[in-house]
Amino acid sequence: MRRFTAIVSTAVVAAVASTAIVSAAPSVAAVPATLTLPAPTGPFPVGRAVVHLTDPDRADPWVPDRRRELMVSLWYPAVPGGGTPARYVAPEESRLILASLGAGELPGDLLATTRVHARDGARVLPWPGGWPLVVLSPGFSFSRSSLTSLAEDLASRGYIVAGIDHTYEAAAVRFPDGRVLGCLVCQRDLDEATAVAAATGRAADVSFVLDELTGPDPAWRGAATIDARRVAMVGHSLGGAAAANTMLADRRVDAGVNMDGTFFPPVTTGLDRPFLMLNEQTQGRPDADDTWDTTWSQLTGWRRWLSVDGMTHSSFTDYGVL
Repeated sequence: MRRFTAIVSTAVVAAVASTAIVSAAPSVAAVPATLTLPAPTGPFPVGRAVVHLTDPDRADPWVPDRRRELMVSLWYPAVPGGGTPARYVAPEESRLILASLGAGELPGDLLATTRVHARDGARVLPWPGGWPLVVLSPGFSFSRSSLTSLAEDLASRGYIVAGIDHTYEAAAVRFPDGRVLGCLVCQRDLDEATAVAAATGRAADVSFVLDELTGPDPAWRGAATIDARRVAMVGHSLGGAAAANTMLADRRVDAGVNMDGTFFPPVTTGLDRPFLMLNEQTQGRPDADDTWDTTWSQLTGWRRWLSVDGMTHSSFTDYGVL
C-alpha cells in the first residue's frame, strides 16, 4: 500500500505543470502543433487494449430501455517492441471534449493528435502470480482518456489499469460501431440526488467490469495476467466518490483513492480497508468539505489525507498538463 500511495501521489503531483485547461484555455496561436503527455516513469513498456462490454442483466440507469454498455481501456506492462502507437482519442471525441471544457476555439482535433506512450496490441508481459489491478473512474463529464497519464505511469510500474467510461456521464464515449454518445446527465442539474445516483451506478459499473475481467470467461484475452487478489480503485472527482461506494459494496476492492471529489454520499459506516483522500489546496483542508470530515472519521483501516499546494481540481487529470 505504501508503494501504491507513493506512485499515485508522484504521478498526480507531476501533473502540476500549468493551470488546468478548464481554468484558462490558451490562445489558438499559442497551442503547439502536437501535444505530448509526460513519459511514464517506470521500467516497463506500456501496452493498451480497448474492450466493449454490455451487461445483459442491467438496464442503463439514464436510458432504461437500453442495457448498460461500457467502454474500458486497459493499460498494462508490455513485452518490448510490439504493437502500434495508441491514439489519445478519436477526432469526434476531441471536439466534444474540448467543447465541454469551454475550449471550443482550439483546433477540434487537438486531442486526437496528442501523443501518448502506450502501444495498442502489444503482448502483456507475463509475471509470476500476475499483476495487481487498478480501476480508474474519471470525474463527472470527463472521459476515461482524461486519466491516461496516470494509467500509463501505473502500468509502467507493474500494474494493469482498467479505465472506465461511464456512459452518458462523459463528454464523449465512442463505441466500436461508430456511435459517439455524449453527456446526457450534463443536461440536468447535478444536484445531490443525481450525484448519489451516479456514484452508486458507477459502483455497479466497476463490479461488472471486475466480473468481466476476473471471472471464468474473461472479456479480455490478457486477463489471465491479472492478480484478482490485489485490486485497487482510484477515482477523480465523482469517480473518487464512486471509489468509496464501490469498496463498501464490493469486498474485492482492497484499497481506494479519492482524488478531489466530494463524497456522494459521505461514508457513514466503517470502511476497514486502506483509503487515501488526495485533495487540492483550497478544498483539501478539514472543515472545507463536510463530506470529507465525515468520511475521514469512518475510515477504520489504513488512511491518509493529503492536500497538495498549487493544485486545482483538474490538475489531477491530463488537462493540468495539456
